[in-house]
Amino acid sequence: QVQLVESGGGLVQPGGSLTLSCAASRSIFSINAMGWYRRAPGKQRELVADLTSDSSTNYADSVKGRFTISRDNTKNTLYLQMNSLRPEDTAVYYCHAIDYVAAHRYDYWGQGTQVTVSS
Repeated sequence: QVQLVESGGGLVQPGGSLTLSCAASRSIFSINAMGWYRRAPGKQRELVADLTSDSSTNYADSVKGRFTISRDNTKNTLYLQMNSLRPEDTAVYYCHAIDYVAAHRYDYWGQGTQVTVSS
């Protein structure tokens, strides 16, 4: 089991920056993959970025070059640095983790943090 708690959301002007954090309740060193998803009003949840245990990253086309995902295993925390924010980045952002125990996959989600990009 792992609990995930996001923080860092808020209101920012277009072109601004925010850094989201996702604190895990236990060590994330062995977690297979962690990532960020978002759900905008009236839209389906979509993958923003993910990061595997071997440090491979994957980004949605819409955020490539603007967002950076990283993790600090010493702090059990996942980050999402968001630069050059656009109004279309407005959404609730969720932290996600995938863990395998005895060949069973477990998915964990945070409660979400609101990001609003508006002037």
